[in-house]
Amino acid sequence: MDLGFGGEVAEFYQRYRRGYPPAVFDALADALTPDDTVIDLGCGTGQLTLPIAARVRAVVGVDPEPDMLVLARRAARAQQVDNISWLLGADVDVPALGALLGGGTVGAVTIGQALHWMDHDTLLPRLAPLFRKGGGVAVVTNGTPLWLQETAWSGALRAVLEQWRGVELTRTCGTDAASQRRYRDSLVAAGYEVDQTTVDYTDEMTFDELVGGVYSTFSVDDLPAPEQRSELTERIRRALHPETRFREDIRVTVLVGRIR
Repeated sequence: MDLGFGGEVAEFYQRYRRGYPPAVFDALADALTPDDTVIDLGCGTGQLTLPIAARVRAVVGVDPEPDMLVLARRAARAQQVDNISWLLGADVDVPALGALLGGGTVGAVTIGQALHWMDHDTLLPRLAPLFRKGGGVAVVTNGTPLWLQETAWSGALRAVLEQWRGVELTRTCGTDAASQRRYRDSLVAAGYEVDQTTVDYTDEMTFDELVGGVYSTFSVDDLPAPEQRSELTERIRRALHPETRFREDIRVTVLVGRIR
């Protein structure tokens, strides 16, 4: 599976994608023990993987993009985190991963801001045999996309991006209420008992952080060339002028499904 998040896109992703506040990991820790193995499915460059590793025995970070895994491994080395294994793979590889680790051996599978890329109706039942008693899956969504927020700067950004890309930008990446209901319904249908935790907080971005976050959402094929990137950046700057710092009200939703 190639989602087109390699090369420079992976670098933008690592540098500019928002991490998760401590309260999210506190919520996940309620379902874990220090002896657990955790699989972080769709791990990207490790925004969820690395902090979880401090709370458990071992983590397996799985992603379909080799460049993401290279950067994640490099970050783990820089932080001296040595209990993570990085595997190239996707949600369709869960049966093979289960054969490798064995049934009933996994404390949790975490899916951070990635389930919208997966066939969740098929995946969630396939995960169930992996879990030890009391284990389960945690679906974490990390705030509304930059161009769909209820602020003036977000609306101005959306107008620039829609004109640039020639399409209406409506994808919520699984963060909207309807997607959350679908995820919950799929968990219940697959036999999980579901608890939900929400973490609300406010943050600020610089202009460079905002633009970097935008470029982290492009695929390699769609990422503007450097000379075009300068033009797009300038269009965004003019649209958002005179603002130079941008406030976000962020809601992180954690759906934890435990096998009944």
